[in-house]
Amino acid sequence: MDLPSQQPSTQFLTLEESAQVDAALLSSPEKFLTRLTISSQKLLKQIAQESNVSIEDLTTQQIISWFEKDSKIRREQGIEASFLKW
Repeated sequence: MDLPSQQPSTQFLTLEESAQVDAALLSSPEKFLTRLTISSQKLLKQIAQESNVSIEDLTTQQIISWFEKDSKIRREQGIEASFLKW
């Protein structure tokens, strides 16, 4: 069964990055946290870009507002219109 391919903007961990994490001398929990951190960095870049600020200048409220906005788009326009596809 073929899974739908993700658009580049929603692919948070490439196959190459995943392979690099797998090859690292880390425990399973450390690999999970590494994948989560890489994915979070990419998402924060997107949020910062849409907010017209640097990642370092993002506030907790801006991050929360971004998630609220994306969630509203998903509810009102469907999953394909939102940035996060889950």
